Amino acid sequence: MEGVLPRVPIGPWIEAGLKWLTTEYSVVTRGISRMTQDGIDNLNDVLLGTPDWVFMAVVALICLRLSGWRLMLGAIVGLLLIDNMGLWDPMVQTLTLVVIATAVAVVIALPIGIMAALSNRLYRIVMPVLDFMQTMPAFVYLIPAIPFFGIGSVSAIFATVIFSMPPAIRLTILGIRQVPVELIEASDAYGATRMQKLFKVQLPLSLPTIMAGINQTIMLALSMVVIAAMIGAEGLGSEVWRAIQRLRPGDGFEAGIAVVILAMLLDRITQSIRKSRRDRE
Repeated sequence: MEGVLPRVPIGPWIEAGLKWLTTEYSVVTRGISRMTQDGIDNLNDVLLGTPDWVFMAVVALICLRLSGWRLMLGAIVGLLLIDNMGLWDPMVQTLTLVVIATAVAVVIALPIGIMAALSNRLYRIVMPVLDFMQTMPAFVYLIPAIPFFGIGSVSAIFATVIFSMPPAIRLTILGIRQVPVELIEASDAYGATRMQKLFKVQLPLSLPTIMAGINQTIMLALSMVVIAAMIGAEGLGSEVWRAIQRLRPGDGFEAGIAVVILAMLLDRITQSIRKSRRDRE
């Protein structure tokens, strides 16, 4: 078939498009890069400048308030183990990347999800794009990040945001579309405007589903910032990557355990927020 059908030059088209974008919008990408790097540095300075015991105490209080003493005890033991393994600074650097990437992803994803939930035309456009984004291998997102932002943490944030957005968009759409029709009709009967229906009926009722999407976004962001060590992102991923390069499986497993502890802690905290919100309702 190769001799019959000419090859579609998808690769050259993509390379030409990336080259054009990086050339024409270099001022924009440099500005975004500086702003993002400043945010990463500032948050790292705050978290790394906080004494370990203060950080643990704050996390323990949050866990106690949201879930109870079991989660608090687990958080303290996990953080003490990370500190004991000498991985406290890489853990904080990873947490910084996850927090910033998740915040950016959620800020972008929620409006898209809300608009797609309220518009059938936009819904039909967004869903195939999300399917494409979720089936694309994670490593591929690292490729366009480098021409735009170079090697380092900014590229990791860019790739992580793109990779982790789909669950937040999908579950925002699902949550809003699952609001009972009877409630929508009742709000119409009382003369509610479109914005009143959205903010007083649809969003409050869909919040547990939206929180589930944010939880998944956090988990995907954590997995991606570990992979992003391949393009120079600091944190636990870089510890794993160095262990692979130096053939030191023990160091790699220690960094992997720290990633698991951080993932479990973030997952339990976000699930507890979701549960406590649902219980109040």
